Amino acid sequence: MKTSPWPMLATLFRIFLVPLIIVLMMAEVSYWNWLCAFLFILASITDWLDGYLARKLNSVSTMGKFLDPVADKILISSVLIMLIPIGRIEAIAVLVLINRDVIIGGLRSIAASKGEVIAAGSLGKWKTAVQMVAIPCLLISEVFLFVPLATIGYWGVWLSLVLSVVSGFQYLVAFWNQSSNAIA
Repeated sequence: MKTSPWPMLATLFRIFLVPLIIVLMMAEVSYWNWLCAFLFILASITDWLDGYLARKLNSVSTMGKFLDPVADKILISSVLIMLIPIGRIEAIAVLVLINRDVIIGGLRSIAASKGEVIAAGSLGKWKTAVQMVAIPCLLISEVFLFVPLATIGYWGVWLSLVLSVVSGFQYLVAFWNQSSNAIA
């Protein structure tokens, strides 16, 4: 049975949007903040879309399972890093978020090499959802219709950091339990 290319194209589109978002952020043209936020939201929607299409079209692939979270990390990490020099978020928050993802990615790789899967927990999914709301707010970083987007984005990233640390601990426990069960 031939698999559909649409889920993979959605994932690749997310990756290809990242350089465009970064270039627009570097230009520091105020109204381009809205365009950056729009492109980030569009890329975030492809995160949902690729999974939906893979299930709907029965096109779940090993490459898709690998590339989907990688695309998420490329998108979120790249934009968070670029928000540091323009003063929208502190480096320590970005460092903790990125390092947690690297550690969890390593644990998942070790588990996968043993034929085990450490599934994404609900807190990890909430972390990503909060980031995908907070980051566009930080990109716009204005008051819009009396809504302080910069403040919402700033505290949203810190909330995602708390969720990230707690869910990272859950991954460590799950990994430890699976490793302990394999030994016993």
